[in-house]
Amino acid sequence: MDAGEDTKAALAAVRVLGPDVFAPAALAGAPFGHADGQCVVEAFRVFPPSAADPPEAQWRDYASMALLGAHAEEFPALRALPRTIDLTGLAWQAVSAAMAPLHCLTLPGLPSPFSDPPDRHARAVSQGVTRALLRRDHTTAARLARWAALATARGSRTHLDLPAALRHLELYGGNDTHTALDVAIARLLTARPTGTTT
Repeated sequence: MDAGEDTKAALAAVRVLGPDVFAPAALAGAPFGHADGQCVVEAFRVFPPSAADPPEAQWRDYASMALLGAHAEEFPALRALPRTIDLTGLAWQAVSAAMAPLHCLTLPGLPSPFSDPPDRHARAVSQGVTRALLRRDHTTAARLARWAALATARGSRTHLDLPAALRHLELYGGNDTHTALDVAIARLLTARPTGTTT
């Protein structure tokens, strides 16, 4: 890998994306080779996690390690399951606020970051998507739409016209690449019934 600011910026992007780096392989069957794994490992070397990282960052890093498989051997500390997040008794607003930052954990094969199955919060997520759309908060809407898509793929009722919400985000979400990525992943999740993920 060549040295320089461009390389460092690319590695920073890999760290920010976290598990979503694996989305093409996890959802569309694209190959994820040794060189791809080494790139993720290098991103962790250049931008190591901190013990002071918030829970969503700890879960993001754990999920990346879980998907890395054998490539993750040199990061044993990151292979420990982070503390679960308890959503019991929370209003839908609080549930949505807690789930949105963890949108990258909707990929197949990842454990739930919550103390109970995320499908139980499908209604709260649906309400969160609706409120975010009304507020034109497309970033939050797209993140929560991924949880709604996962619930739909697992056969849960979401109380939301998800295709319409995703279409709205495509039309009015602007040029934000992260929002576009979240919408694309939500579409792939709904097209791929999972049954056993998260």
